Amino acid sequence: MLLRLLKSERMKLKRSPVWIAFLIMPIIPALLGSLNYMGNSEILTSEWYSLWTQHTLFTCYFFLPIMIGVYCSYIMRIEHNNNNWNKILTTPVSKPMIFISKLITVSRMILISEIWIAILFLISGYAVGISSAPPYQSVIIWCLLGALGGIVMASIQLFFSIYIKSFALPVGIAFAGGLSGLVFLAKGFGHVWPYSLMAYGMNSNSPQQMISSEYAQFAVICVAYILIVTIISSIVLSKKDI
Repeated sequence: MLLRLLKSERMKLKRSPVWIAFLIMPIIPALLGSLNYMGNSEILTSEWYSLWTQHTLFTCYFFLPIMIGVYCSYIMRIEHNNNNWNKILTTPVSKPMIFISKLITVSRMILISEIWIAILFLISGYAVGISSAPPYQSVIIWCLLGALGGIVMASIQLFFSIYIKSFALPVGIAFAGGLSGLVFLAKGFGHVWPYSLMAYGMNSNSPQQMISSEYAQFAVICVAYILIVTIISSIVLSKKDI
């Protein structure tokens, strides 16, 4: 049943304009981060690591939250249109599977976005003249942890989009969430605030630095958030007349 739902979600997104956001938006923070790096190269002396902080400074707090908001808002807007919710909720499909299929679909898009961000980072590094070998292992870890934190954000955004029929408002909530993530990271709570987890996992430009022994704890926190939001959303879908 889950595979059928995933196939259905994939068909809904086929030829979707949401891919424009996926392709274009990560390029903007890559350019801004690279320009910022070149303009401050005298104080940013850690080469690849310094460039990464400049890229993620713009990506994690502004552009990627907006992208996740767009993904989630679009995938739920399809159901709000033409009374599709009524059709879906009357089919013999468990409500948790409906939410999980949408979360998996968005999660796949987030993971692809992280790969695209990593590729742009490597291209930018060579473009700004960094000659040392890239820290491939670190970048892979940061992107995987960032994707996991992004899935937490996506689960919450999908929950909001169950209620909110507007396309723009959930995107605005995601943007505000990204800004709140910056505040909570600065206050030392980036490892627990759901809208900070993506930036925290990506080792963004923050006073906190995750070490390898904290990876498991980070994963547990993320999975706990995802499970809680999935359960609540499933209950809402089961009881609320949408």
